[in-house]
Amino acid sequence: MTNYQYTKAPNQTIQASNGETFAYRELGEKKGVPVVFFVHLAGTLDNWDPRVVDGVAQNHWVIAFDNQGVGLSGGQVPNSIEQMARDSLTFIHALGLKEIDVLSFSMGGMIAQELVAIEPSLVRKLILAGTGPRGGEGIENVTKLSDLDSIRALLTLKDVKTYLFFTRTDNGKEKAKAFLLRLKERQENRDKGISLKAYRTQLKAITAWGLAFPADLSQIKQPTLVVNGDEDQMVPTVNSYDLNSRIPNSQLIVYPDAGHGGIFQNHDAFVKSVVAFLDD
Repeated sequence: MTNYQYTKAPNQTIQASNGETFAYRELGEKKGVPVVFFVHLAGTLDNWDPRVVDGVAQNHWVIAFDNQGVGLSGGQVPNSIEQMARDSLTFIHALGLKEIDVLSFSMGGMIAQELVAIEPSLVRKLILAGTGPRGGEGIENVTKLSDLDSIRALLTLKDVKTYLFFTRTDNGKEKAKAFLLRLKERQENRDKGISLKAYRTQLKAITAWGLAFPADLSQIKQPTLVVNGDEDQMVPTVNSYDLNSRIPNSQLIVYPDAGHGGIFQNHDAFVKSVVAFLDD
């Protein structure tokens, strides 16, 4: 029986050519071009909204994985986004995949852009959500924003994603609570959380990437779907407009009254757009 439920998908591991182990989950029928999910800062397998994963997996083979040094994967967190992309390629090659679609969010979208630059022939279609280009506006401020909202979360006894991912309107607060409950639906065989050292290394890599010389995005030839909320404070929404203007074959969706996690706040609409985009 094909497994379409992310909360029940088993944790799997594979040893790559670099000798390290990658942890991953997959669901959906193993046919066609697989959709590989690239996760956000500090994200593990348990940070994907099950409604998004299940929705895409209804018609597609989906693979989510832990970056090196994170969760159940082995190795160390690299100190650059480019090396994270190379590690991702090592995982994808270990699975024997020759062509993939990419669904990426936040830091995952940065990794995805570097991956496409390194091995463009691997990627058929690209989804960049809640992210921006190398050298993009305000990306170097992610550490400061994350630290401030982490303190805010401690003081209010809330999950930091309440502040980092969602607007503070009534609608945003309601959707934040619903999202955080969905993340807890998996009861067994949950992933390990990221260590503080690994998290700080990721932050340094994002900061350096944000300060780096801008990439030539005209080289991205893949059909690309850019998605964000209109009030993204973490990776300012202007970066999504920038991606859309500089990637030749791209389209843009911006959700109203939505923050960095707009794809989770609007998961039903997002899944419909993703499926339409992938099947076009």
